[in-house]
Amino acid sequence: MSDAAESTAQQTDLPLLFQPITIKSVTARNRIVVPPLCQYSAVDGIPNDWHLVHYGSYARGGVGTIFVEATGVEPRGRISHGCLGIWDDEHGAALKPLVNIIKRHGAVPGIQIAHAGRKASTQRPWNGLSALNDDDIARGDVPWEVVGPSPLPADEGWLVPKQLDEAEIGDIVKAFGQAARRSHDAGFEALEIHGAHGYLIQSFLSPLSNKRNDGYGGDLAGRMRLALEVTREVRSNWPDEKPLFFRVSSVDGSDDGWQLDDSIALAKELKALGVDCIDCSSGGNAASATLTLVPRGLGFQVPFAAAIRAEAGIMTMAVGLILDGEQSEAILQAGDADLIAVGREIMYNPFWAVQAAQDLGIDPGFEMWPAQYGWWLDKRERTFQRMGHKR
Repeated sequence: MSDAAESTAQQTDLPLLFQPITIKSVTARNRIVVPPLCQYSAVDGIPNDWHLVHYGSYARGGVGTIFVEATGVEPRGRISHGCLGIWDDEHGAALKPLVNIIKRHGAVPGIQIAHAGRKASTQRPWNGLSALNDDDIARGDVPWEVVGPSPLPADEGWLVPKQLDEAEIGDIVKAFGQAARRSHDAGFEALEIHGAHGYLIQSFLSPLSNKRNDGYGGDLAGRMRLALEVTREVRSNWPDEKPLFFRVSSVDGSDDGWQLDDSIALAKELKALGVDCIDCSSGGNAASATLTLVPRGLGFQVPFAAAIRAEAGIMTMAVGLILDGEQSEAILQAGDADLIAVGREIMYNPFWAVQAAQDLGIDPGFEMWPAQYGWWLDKRERTFQRMGHKR
């Protein structure tokens, strides 16, 4: 058997979670993804050492793909003063060190480009994650104008958004395209459009927040128009050989909101425009991005990924209360998703990926760990064995 054939055979003997996956020209070493995890720690949209350590730790920990957090396509598109930006070439250049550290440790560097819409100009979460107030202004976090499909605030006490006219919508569409170009120039190998959690694109999709009666509102086709125009513009500025993801709120969680059938219809349209994978989240149309009316339990969003995958014939990524390797492997084996995104659990344990390999019994010698750690941990394990200590 040739070396290549032997390597392929060895890889197919692995659990699905640890088999490489290729999308377009990009191959990730496994199916584990770090989704966008906002850090609210940038200055004027520019990353710093915190971001280097944050993303580097996950790459070092063995994941396959890492998406840099929601990155604003224009200044008013940031969630907070601490959010990353990519509205000019200076930002693109500043993101290159993040790309480099992710790639250096073997993961695929991805980025999520976003516009927060009516949920912009908010506090950092440790200050309340609500509308900016006098205390925030005293800290230097001055509110800015927010925009949306309709003049409806995200919650009581939040800023009333300016209703975008068609020319302004066109400018934002172009901003997404330029953000995609800058992301490519910075070296990112995967790109995700943020169309979830009540931010600008999702606020146009949902009848809860979109009360327009022009071509960007009304029926499903009108409400999907912005999402499709952004995707078309992004795809034209993002190389065909690089994968494109789109994050959806699969459901709003209310009877009069966005429904799973709507997400399936959107996914079919997105696939036709060149989207490769749907990142299946839910909720968040109003108030905090983490607030959802969808009942929570282990893997509570997996059924959305399964339905969109089956009905739209497109790859999906499952996310939400996925805790360990065994649960992840079961999702993949059932054909419910193609990728597994792990967020808060990987914050709790940046070595979640290699720990999952341990739990699935495929790395008893700690060979998947960084060499600087693996040899120590193997020695530790042998010490425990000699002691007869069971962990």
